[in-house]
Amino acid sequence: MPLAKTHAVSLLGLNATLIEVEADISSQLPAFILVGLPDASLSEATARVRAAVVNSGLAWPARRVTVNLSPASVPKQGSAFDLAIAMAVLRASGCFQRLDGSFNVFIGELGLDGTVRAVPGILPMVRAARDLGAPFAMVPADSIAEASLISGIKVIGVKSLKHAVAVLNNSAEGSEFQSPAKTEMPAIPAGLSADISEVKGQDFAVQALIVAAAGGHHMLMVGSPGAGKTMLAERLPSLLPDLDVESALESAAVASVAGKSVFDGSSSHLDLRPKFEAPHHSASMAAIVGGGLKTPRPGAISLAHNGVLFLDEAPEFQTPVLDALRQPLESGEIRLHRSAGTAVFPARFQLVLAANPCSCGKAFAVQGCQCSAISRARYSQKLSGPLLDRIDMRLVIQPVSALSLQMYEESDKKSPVTSSEARSKIVEARKAAKQRLSLTPWDSNSKVPASYLRGKLRLARHVTASVDTALSRGRISMRGYDRCLRLAWTIADIAGHESPSSEDMAFAVALRGQDVPLGGNA
Repeated sequence: MPLAKTHAVSLLGLNATLIEVEADISSQLPAFILVGLPDASLSEATARVRAAVVNSGLAWPARRVTVNLSPASVPKQGSAFDLAIAMAVLRASGCFQRLDGSFNVFIGELGLDGTVRAVPGILPMVRAARDLGAPFAMVPADSIAEASLISGIKVIGVKSLKHAVAVLNNSAEGSEFQSPAKTEMPAIPAGLSADISEVKGQDFAVQALIVAAAGGHHMLMVGSPGAGKTMLAERLPSLLPDLDVESALESAAVASVAGKSVFDGSSSHLDLRPKFEAPHHSASMAAIVGGGLKTPRPGAISLAHNGVLFLDEAPEFQTPVLDALRQPLESGEIRLHRSAGTAVFPARFQLVLAANPCSCGKAFAVQGCQCSAISRARYSQKLSGPLLDRIDMRLVIQPVSALSLQMYEESDKKSPVTSSEARSKIVEARKAAKQRLSLTPWDSNSKVPASYLRGKLRLARHVTASVDTALSRGRISMRGYDRCLRLAWTIADIAGHESPSSEDMAFAVALRGQDVPLGGNA
């Protein structure tokens, strides 16, 4: 059979394109030609595939071999096409019979000895093959656990090219893996995750953190060094409920493209815990939002999809990097435009910023700030107004003194709330919000638009008295007014109220804080 076809999957971001791999063997001088707009790494597949076939003890046709990757207009890159190319050539030369015109997908890189090696992006590739109707996909044996997370498609794992041929000739079995997805919400083992009960003397900040977790609200914490900002932020993930399987697969697909593990670390189960990303303030634009010259890679905002993105020392980040967060905060995705096309990565994350009140960090300290007025103004402008306006909560974290800590410990007659206890309340609050918004496209209070808040969810005048006063006095903007309404609904859901009360609204105004939180103004 001089002509044979297999299929592979090309990824641009998380967008998958089915690639038909055609191999033709003609009676001309021996040569191996690869066409179809391959990049440099894919063009090198001709050397890898030929060596892998020969070193596997299989016959390489001593004729002209032409492989076409169709559609030719789609740019293709990477080594994930090696296995599909080799199987098409071997099928055309008659090495096996069990590969008729059916739709089969092959994914994997070939070593010179014929070993089938893992490649990044196995999870989204197999999911795309399933969605496109492929009956089975052959993947590297090292990736079988990851590929088997996708239901509705038969996945076969092979260790080598010779093993793959034997499987298709029915003389060997491929690797199989069963990974039942967890649906229950497991308790976070003590000692393995930071617990909110470890925070002492910051009751208001702890309550704010619970509100943020219940409603998915973004937050900014301003305080002197050592006040506990990082400690609080690191405990936010322990308050968040487990993701549902579909959301966990979305996050896992991003991790797979980035070459990271998609499992929970203790077993081969899909990781259902929300991610926590905390890049250093020296991180570049590409590291935060994603990028790359030809093949865009996901950045920290996509790796934090359905989780938390924590930027410590936020004013020290590059201003363009911070301003680049504005668009994904609104749309929930990031689009990276390159000559090869546009890569789209999901980026629905919960943003937590931490900052000092001024350059020296002593604006709230007893000894006072040593910064000049110009230095304070310059520092406060590092976080732009449009970015701050998208932050629901702005907290001033005061340092805990030795005297107040001693009084707190002496007056604490009961055990402090733990992350597990708080998480149970948060789950109930999210259920209440989801039920209230069941007939809308939104599932959390932080996503509800202003028109709906002031329309279907309009509150009585006496309830909004505190936020009306703050607006009239210029303490908050109109967008801040709407953020207060969202916060009030979350506070009401935590308290079990059918709608926000005056006390809930006053708490929301306190959580919203000032429109200019930096510069030392407490």
